[in-house]
Amino acid sequence: MLVEAIKERKLIKFWYKNLWRIAEPYTYGIHKDTDNEVLSAYQIDGFSHSGELPGWRLYLLSETSQIQKTDKIFTVARPGYNPNDSRMNRIFARF
Repeated sequence: MLVEAIKERKLIKFWYKNLWRIAEPYTYGIHKDTDNEVLSAYQIDGFSHSGELPGWRLYLLSETSQIQKTDKIFTVARPGYNPNDSRMNRIFARF
């Protein structure tokens, strides 16, 4: 579903650490240090423990639930987007 959302450039809505988030998914892969699946996304709405919105976030998929692809589309990459995210040693999908 994340691969589809990235390819279709659709916003996603999900729970992360007990808070709802709405984000533009950009890169989905395996973290180079932990071998965990991660998602690099630009959070545009919802709540966050780590700072003000909007902003870039790296989400551990093991701490994510109820991921839903929405009908809303984003078409332009945000400033700071890196398609070759150095935090990942394997990338499944990218913007």
